Amino acid sequence: MFTTKSMRNAARGALALLAIAGLIGAGSSFAADPIPYKITTGQERGTYIQIGQDLSKYVAEPAGIELEVLPSKGSAENVQRMRYEPGVKFALVQSDVYQAYMDMATSGNADAGKIIKPLRLIMPLYDEEIYFVTRADSPMKFIHEIKGKNISVGPIGSGTAQSAETLYRLMFGEPIADANEQHLNNEDSLARLIVGKIDVAVIVAGQPAKLFQDMNPELLKQIKLLRLDSSAPETARAKQTYFPATIRTSSYPNWIQEDTPTLTVKAFLVTYDYGLRGTVGALSKFADSLCTNFDTLQANGHPKWKQVHLELPPLTRGWKYYPPMEKHLRACIAQRTAAEQSQAPARRVAARDAEAAAQKPKKASCSAQEKLLLLCDQ
Repeated sequence: MFTTKSMRNAARGALALLAIAGLIGAGSSFAADPIPYKITTGQERGTYIQIGQDLSKYVAEPAGIELEVLPSKGSAENVQRMRYEPGVKFALVQSDVYQAYMDMATSGNADAGKIIKPLRLIMPLYDEEIYFVTRADSPMKFIHEIKGKNISVGPIGSGTAQSAETLYRLMFGEPIADANEQHLNNEDSLARLIVGKIDVAVIVAGQPAKLFQDMNPELLKQIKLLRLDSSAPETARAKQTYFPATIRTSSYPNWIQEDTPTLTVKAFLVTYDYGLRGTVGALSKFADSLCTNFDTLQANGHPKWKQVHLELPPLTRGWKYYPPMEKHLRACIAQRTAAEQSQAPARRVAARDAEAAAQKPKKASCSAQEKLLLLCDQ
């Protein structure tokens, strides 16, 4: 039989159990909070920052990661921040910038080696077009005519500056003269160009670039693109590192009247060679989400996602994928491929039936017997 004292003790015990349960519940809620990570991207109106926003919304969020998208000057700054800034777990980097660090490290630059050797690639993304912009009234027509001109190559630390300087050196066998080189951001470059303070603005951005889409139509009329001349010897030298591309009129219908040949550089998604179990687990979930939600990225993200292939091609010597994410991506890619192959016979049958239906002769009139035998259109 329960005494008053024993009932009080039982009540206290029940309250204690409820309190413990509440703490456990609160702990579980805390553990489920999103993991705060960061990604360094590019200039405010560039393509990189939009790609980062897509990754945050369509990939990181489903993986339980709160991915903060950070603007930056560009690829070289992204490499530095990826290496040293707390919380930065991802960066977008141009292939020529990554290779430049690798080359510096190989040549014995200890600082470059310390920065680049622990970095790992997640996957290649898309090609970024290189825009050579001049005034509409300029006599220049082709990219190889920029020698000796006053050029804005982008801010120090940007991938644009790396690309512009590397291209100039490849084409002409010498660096841009200090007196002719300006380090301006995209907006300032175009402003200086229009008022005649510089001759050429070099801008690297995946089309369609918000920079040009948002530009005042009256200002757009005052600038034009230089074209790549495939027959020029300078072009042949540039193509040792860069690849031909086309800036399409469909990207800028209010600006250019014809497709414009140019050069391109590859963008990569980069991380660090992390070993902590929690980080490895979170990045592995990110990799799974990237594969699972890839179709959503292509459907709802920046148009450049349509040019991205979900694959991990062989890398240049010295470049390495991040093993935990590579493992998850390759497994998911294999599953997607198997699923597509299993669906292929059904798609072929459907296509064959549709073709047969289209080729089926139509009769102007049918007998009752023909209708019963489905020998004519109902």
